[in-house]
Amino acid sequence: MTDPTYQTARPDHERDRLRRTFTQDAELYDRMRPGYPARMYDDLAAHAGVGPGCRVLEVGPGTGQATVPLAERGCRIVAVELGAEQAQVARRRLADHPGVDVVVADFEQWPLPPEPFDLLLAATSWHWIDPHARVARAAAALRPGGTLATVFTHHIKGGTEEFFAASQACYERYDPTTPPGITLRPASEIPYDGTELAASAAFGAPTFHRYEWDATYTTDQYLDLISTYSGHRDLDAVARAALYDCLAALIDHRHGGRITKRHLTELRLARRLG
Repeated sequence: MTDPTYQTARPDHERDRLRRTFTQDAELYDRMRPGYPARMYDDLAAHAGVGPGCRVLEVGPGTGQATVPLAERGCRIVAVELGAEQAQVARRRLADHPGVDVVVADFEQWPLPPEPFDLLLAATSWHWIDPHARVARAAAALRPGGTLATVFTHHIKGGTEEFFAASQACYERYDPTTPPGITLRPASEIPYDGTELAASAAFGAPTFHRYEWDATYTTDQYLDLISTYSGHRDLDAVARAALYDCLAALIDHRHGGRITKRHLTELRLARRLG
């Protein structure tokens, strides 16, 4: 139905292996991964002062889906990316923005600079950081009053619902990690999760902003999109090919070669205390 590892908690060794799959085809990732709603950057500006001179640490920028809009608003950015291939694409996209430094490093091991940041952004990357260390690490990177911004993307009910319901059978047949009977939920049933921040004395209570949006794909575009998801890349090649054939047949024969996927983007903001 969707990438089962997209935002799911995993053991350390499995999380490390899966997050490295994103380096396998950086150009495809850059072409197919969507950006984020424009309203999100307006909310970041209102809450965190995103604008000229704002000092930003971005963790896991990928190929720059969120980095470019922040740079266009005049932010000074240090973007720490695990994959050298993705970092290379991000640098190319940001070549006209001298205030951006893309660093190839593991954020969990990267030495924090002496000057703290105004904003730490993790856009669809927070779940790949060690859950035992990420909140404390973020707090150490931020100045008092600075903002931790985490962005999560959920595949929700809507769009071409018949396709996504039928695709569950394809996943259950060809992907052994698929839990049986998965169904998509509407945005209203996606819980707000501030538990880990509430357990930390370093941050105030989080606030949430949510944005629903649709994206339409041809058969080939949809297969390219899911090829950027870690769970799909991690499948055995034979099983992956069979899964893609199954999905393609559904799109082509039942939906005229085009489907629409509905997303919920959630921006979670928390201010650094102290």
